[in-house]
Amino acid sequence: MTTPSTTSLAVARVARERRGAGLARAAGDRLGVVGCIAASVLLVIALAAAFAPVVAPYDPDYPDLLASLSGPSPAHLLGADALGRDILSRLIWGARITLAGPGLVILIATVVGTLLALLAAWRGGRIDTAISWLLDVLFAVPGIVFGLIAVAIWGPSLITVVCGLAIAYVPYVARVVRGAALRERNMPYVSAAWLQGQSATGITFTQILPNVQPIVVAQAVSSLGFAVIDLAAVSFLGLGVQPPTADLGLMVKSGFDSVLRGQPTEAIAAGTLIVLIVWCVTVIGDRLTSSARSMR
Repeated sequence: MTTPSTTSLAVARVARERRGAGLARAAGDRLGVVGCIAASVLLVIALAAAFAPVVAPYDPDYPDLLASLSGPSPAHLLGADALGRDILSRLIWGARITLAGPGLVILIATVVGTLLALLAAWRGGRIDTAISWLLDVLFAVPGIVFGLIAVAIWGPSLITVVCGLAIAYVPYVARVVRGAALRERNMPYVSAAWLQGQSATGITFTQILPNVQPIVVAQAVSSLGFAVIDLAAVSFLGLGVQPPTADLGLMVKSGFDSVLRGQPTEAIAAGTLIVLIVWCVTVIGDRLTSSARSMR
């Protein structure tokens, strides 16, 4: 026989579960809205950078000494730097490198890291141990250090820094994908495909890889924000993109000197754009990660 107290407890439990589900849906909805906003902002920045020759009001490298360190005006909406170059134009062109450079870093790291992760998960044993040891060694070294080592060997340039950072970001992708691939490796469908005579390569790329692809994409996007910061830091040190090329990291560095002359717009604008890009990428990465986890 059900007592009134038991019924009350059951009703209270159901109410708590419904409130918890409602809160979870609300949190998911908020995260989805914020993710859409971040994606829209990033899309606008990417389109402006892609169409920089059309969007930018001036040549980013054109000096106008008469407008040197001038504040915002109808002619220069964000003012001009110490050489009289339009800050808005340099921001638009600088966003190209800020997006393309880290994007290339993550693309290389994702391809190499995914291949290593799949190889380690499928072969196991000594190969898995050796790859895991290599990933641990790479993971222990900060990404910017690899960039500086590459610059010390091959000289400062964007390609040099990209190659150095790509090596550093391989374990960021490989360690996560390896764990997911190991779980898929032990699933019944893999054994069934193996018994049907499919090759190891075929199973890996037609069965396992599609199932871990959401995790690969989510981890790649999440790592992109860190790559943006590292590349900007190397450029700030003067070891990456070289002047007079428009780059956000270089703009922050050159803007520091202008701050002492009473014109902080360049450093503030470049720094704000870097933060905005990193925030957008981080929010999108978190959203993709949540979606990937819900699919598992």
